[in-house]
Amino acid sequence: MTIESIIEQKLMSAFSPVVLDVVNESNQHNVPPGSESHFKVVIVSEEFEEERLIKRHRAVNKVLATELAEHIHALALHTYTKKEWHDHYADNTPLSPKCLGGGK
Repeated sequence: MTIESIIEQKLMSAFSPVVLDVVNESNQHNVPPGSESHFKVVIVSEEFEEERLIKRHRAVNKVLATELAEHIHALALHTYTKKEWHDHYADNTPLSPKCLGGGK
């Protein structure tokens, strides 16, 4: 099972999202071909209603704690309520920041 599919399964189970997009962005970084270390996650869930951004990110990080500790170098999170998604982001998801690598 790939890291990408593990991320998808865990987030689906934890948040029952109406939108979930897990993108392996490893190929945009200085890592070996086929790596699974850099991801962007767009997740829209009713679980995020009335929650501040930091609490949403902490919740996602908690669900993915093992993957973050063992496999993932970078995780760009875009967490939205249904209203935020439809009003502002459905056609314009922010790009992930550039990775500078471990020691740069």
